[in-house]
Amino acid sequence: MASNNNYSYNATYNHSNASNIHTPYGSGDPYYNESTGFINPNPAKKGTSKWVKIGIPVALVVIAAAVVGVVLGIRHKNSSSSSASGASSAEAAASQAASVKNEIGLYPTATDSLYLLPIYPSTTNTAAFTSPTFNPSSNAALAWPSDPWTPPAAPAPTNVRPDRPRLIAPSYKWQALPDLIKNDPYLKYWNDTIFGNATAYYSLPVVQYYMDGDSGILDNAREIKMRIKAFAYAYRMTNDTKWVDRAYKELQNCVSDNFGPSGDLKWNPTHFLDTGEFTAAFGYAYDWLYDVWTDDQKTNIRNNMIYYGLNRGLIAYNNSDNLWTGWWSNNTQGNWNCVCNGGLTIGALSILGDDTTGTAEQILGLTIDNAKQNCAQAVVTDGSWTETANYWYFGTTGHAEMSSALMTATGSDFDLLTVNPNFEKTGLYHMYITGPGSLFSYGDHGPNKFSTTANAMMLYGDYFKHPEYVLFQRDQHDAPEPWSMFWYNPAVSGAFWDGMPLDHFFTDPLTQWASMRGSWTDENTLYVAMKFGKNQGHQTHNDLDVGDFVLDALGTRWAGELGSGDYRSENYFSNDTQGSERWLYYRKRSEGQNTVLVGAQNQLVTAAPQILQNLTTGDTQGSSTVIDLSSDSTALFTGDLSSAYDTVTEWKRGIRLLNGRKQVLLQDDINASDSIMWRMHTNATVEISGTTATLTIGDKKLQMSILNPPDGVTMTQGPAQRLSTDPPLIDNQVDQPNPGVTVVMINLPAGQYSLQVLFNPQWDGMSASDFVTPPSVPIDNWSLTSHNSQ
Repeated sequence: MASNNNYSYNATYNHSNASNIHTPYGSGDPYYNESTGFINPNPAKKGTSKWVKIGIPVALVVIAAAVVGVVLGIRHKNSSSSSASGASSAEAAASQAASVKNEIGLYPTATDSLYLLPIYPSTTNTAAFTSPTFNPSSNAALAWPSDPWTPPAAPAPTNVRPDRPRLIAPSYKWQALPDLIKNDPYLKYWNDTIFGNATAYYSLPVVQYYMDGDSGILDNAREIKMRIKAFAYAYRMTNDTKWVDRAYKELQNCVSDNFGPSGDLKWNPTHFLDTGEFTAAFGYAYDWLYDVWTDDQKTNIRNNMIYYGLNRGLIAYNNSDNLWTGWWSNNTQGNWNCVCNGGLTIGALSILGDDTTGTAEQILGLTIDNAKQNCAQAVVTDGSWTETANYWYFGTTGHAEMSSALMTATGSDFDLLTVNPNFEKTGLYHMYITGPGSLFSYGDHGPNKFSTTANAMMLYGDYFKHPEYVLFQRDQHDAPEPWSMFWYNPAVSGAFWDGMPLDHFFTDPLTQWASMRGSWTDENTLYVAMKFGKNQGHQTHNDLDVGDFVLDALGTRWAGELGSGDYRSENYFSNDTQGSERWLYYRKRSEGQNTVLVGAQNQLVTAAPQILQNLTTGDTQGSSTVIDLSSDSTALFTGDLSSAYDTVTEWKRGIRLLNGRKQVLLQDDINASDSIMWRMHTNATVEISGTTATLTIGDKKLQMSILNPPDGVTMTQGPAQRLSTDPPLIDNQVDQPNPGVTVVMINLPAGQYSLQVLFNPQWDGMSASDFVTPPSVPIDNWSLTSHNSQ
């Protein structure tokens, strides 16, 4: 089915997946390389990190929930008894909120140049920084109008709206968008950024084919999808056909003889994520530019999508070629199922009515129910994603695109959003997993994100009536892209942090983790996150990391994550059994985590930690970006991790905040029959004196010390690399270097100990006498007041 159109390549051009650079991430930087919604500060915050990109995420979110029973956001309720005066009052509230929004503009004053997170001014604005809510309005300049199309009483996947576009952004929204842009500073900023990105992509050569080992051509697919979305958006906003021509050039290239092998394996269905994303890109192009394509172009796009994409989907589901390319459709609760089913659904919906082969109808008969059984189940009972914090992006993007497209095209999501009642909570997961030093990025972080963002937060926030999700995401650097223009509800107002608890505990047995902080809006605040959870059941994206933690303070990350290993490493994704060769690679081994190593061995994959306590004083942030906390404000998280090692009779780990959330105590009560090594990875320069270490990053310092040092304890430092006693790697494989990363180690011989490590960030204005030295308290006896100054 390949096109005869061949496009010349610029031999010196390396598109933004940096395919010729072998970074620690396999295919390249896991974050954004293209122009994004970076808010230029005045002046810019300077700083570089020596982390091997330890943790720097793409858009993160933070929210608190049931810790103290707070209702997240203010849910807008329609009342059949609303009076005319009530309607008038609602309109006045909407108008006032819009005026305040326009007066202030974007809430953040800058984007952090290192961690890519919003920087907020230190201020109180009671008019703007109010409780999150939606202000309903019938004013087309302030809120979306109602969809003029009335869906059938009994929606069906193959019964679609009569007008185009039908996917995500129906024509009535395109018509309303210009007026909304004029009256909403966020929409205006995003629109400008999308046009800037489209202009940048326009002048680039078409994406070059690059097979990236086990990651396939996924970077290719997502970069092309990203470009198609931008070009199609630019055309619909301008009617300038240069954008259509450029989009068609990109589409023709990825079915040309220059792009991969001939035959129907061109879109690499053996790594079906690639096929799914290519199919989605073709579906959006077909639908959004439907009115301007010639009949020949429609036929070409449609036939290629069916041949390389949808037909391969049928083959995958039926395994009719015995290649098992549809393994992701069977008991796979994670991003693979969401992306693959999502892409196939987008493609099928786009050509319904034009497809005479029946392929689209067959696909829709498979993908929706399968996604409800798998993709939608990737959120566990506490809202956490089954895989990792970064794979949440890929999974929710696929899920949100599929749900939104079904709703706009057919009038129903067919329960994809609600079949798992826990999905409503996943915004909490995304918000709390983000600290001022970026994501708590345990496990793998995946390939480049390109067309993948956290903008599903806007769809979920609007659908589930959680305005705080929308308010949080709109300030993030990855917000400006076409989906946000249509998922964003411009009737939202307030500040996401107003009323937000500082702490939240996620207690599902699979995940088990805690998030504690001193502020939602101060980039210098203290942030601690720790996980227990299981070492299996994460779609082979996890590490052996029971007890792992990160620590942020003073605007930097002091204890961080190494993230993914090289996806091209042999047997990296083999399995998650105890003998898996995945666990040979340093970044996946227990020694590569911020936890305790016993006998220099990996943790058991069968570990089943138990949470002992998760307590908080219940502090919430108010409307101000400045928060004043009492000295007894605290939170703590403790667990029994004994099952992580068979040479341990007891291991309890606890972490707590001290002194008004200015200090951190990390304690391990452990009894082991083999040597004990406490490990923490840092980008800091480390100076050790006895049982105290001073960590320095730039002009910031953190002091860590062992309280009540046990006999025989030593504190040392070393490189982040495999131990000399580790089993050998697979022949011809090499482990990744971790330049600029130092491991702080605390060593003890076999025995029973209470190892207590106190972290004291050196805050401006705090003298040595302002820090507290907590009493020694067994973890079993911890309480909210057990460590108060006496």
